[in-house]
Amino acid sequence: MSNHHPRPSPGPQLPRLSLSLALLGLAACSQTEAPPENRDRPWQPPSRRAAGDLVWGQWRGAARDGHAPDRDLAAAWPAAGPKLAWKATGLGPGFASVAFAGNRAFTMGDTGGAARLYALDLADGAVVWHARVGAAGGNRNPGPRSTPATDGELVFGLGHDGELVCVAAADGAERWRCNLVDDYSGRMMSQWDFSESPLLDGDLLVCCPGGSDGTVLALRKTTGEVAWRCTELTDAASYASVIVAEIGGVRQYLVLTGQTVAGVDAANGALLWRAGFPGQTAVCATPVYEDGWLFVTAGYGVGCAAYRITANDGTFAVEQAYAGKQLQNHHGGVVLVDGHVYGVGRRNLKCLELRTGKVLWEEKSVGKGSVCYADGHLVVRSERGPLAWVAAQPTGYAEHGRFDQPDRSEEPSWAYPAVHEGRLYVRDGAVLLAYELR
Repeated sequence: MSNHHPRPSPGPQLPRLSLSLALLGLAACSQTEAPPENRDRPWQPPSRRAAGDLVWGQWRGAARDGHAPDRDLAAAWPAAGPKLAWKATGLGPGFASVAFAGNRAFTMGDTGGAARLYALDLADGAVVWHARVGAAGGNRNPGPRSTPATDGELVFGLGHDGELVCVAAADGAERWRCNLVDDYSGRMMSQWDFSESPLLDGDLLVCCPGGSDGTVLALRKTTGEVAWRCTELTDAASYASVIVAEIGGVRQYLVLTGQTVAGVDAANGALLWRAGFPGQTAVCATPVYEDGWLFVTAGYGVGCAAYRITANDGTFAVEQAYAGKQLQNHHGGVVLVDGHVYGVGRRNLKCLELRTGKVLWEEKSVGKGSVCYADGHLVVRSERGPLAWVAAQPTGYAEHGRFDQPDRSEEPSWAYPAVHEGRLYVRDGAVLLAYELR
């Protein structure tokens, strides 16, 4: 176990500019001014403080499966799209999605020469506070790739350079920070920087620095001190985020690297099981799990695979049920609904049967992009901007509306959509839009 202690609340410091920032000429974007703060907005924390009680307090929701619990949403969208509730601007470049707690939304972006965490008022999108995470920039694409996590008291953000920070949800005051490279010898599988979204689970914050000291790391969320590190798994970190599941009565973290799928004991970091999944270039999509079945997918010609995980008296076995190229998801992710996997392959939206890998239907829809699920529908966000409202059904493709976001930037729309309390949240570079779905 590492003896590293996190750096508590540092004073002013100069950002560590990455080599890629200079090479790619991104200094201009780092000079973008941070938006004005509205710290007089009263903070209304959630009534319950456990992370599991926050329905969308982190990447892809409480269960990290892309499912929003919202009901009674509109059955169809009007031709012009849902009504725009508000538009927040000036958040800077970045591909972070959104997390929610109380009356705040949390996201990330590059402004004022740094990657920053932002807290926005859910009433109108006004920036309440922002806090520095790490250096601005990033290899190939500027801005943070990670989505914040919050338990309603603390907020956690990960920068492209591995800088991990914890701040107070109420006012953005820094509690602790560390760096996954400098402090934990982290190593990525390729060149696009840290992109996972840390998992908040009870008292732990779980992330994947990768490398020979151990792929998976669990920190005490209040102090940043090491709880454990899985030294039995030493793969480089991929771009996929960890999920949590209970299998055979054991709570475990399901990890996808560029080489491996694995289960790690949530209590102590012990490696419970592993199987091969050879990736290429960049493995990005978060795994999905249901009733002993784990589904993973990657682009660059890799495809997808399903694994059957069983337990017997605390011993775990994993068997690959199938593998193929019927779904090659690059970085838009998939959702699993009632035994069916929905996601975009190289071009088309597809529905696969989880336990067989059979493609039940495919349709161009709005093209390559990301997905989330709410009230029997998929929100499909094209990387070129358009959004579609598609029935999540295995019987065939049924679209119930689409629209083009107005005033689109020229940046690819890689940030995942999120649905929370009847609203659809869509990130477009420096802009965050909130649409009414009821």
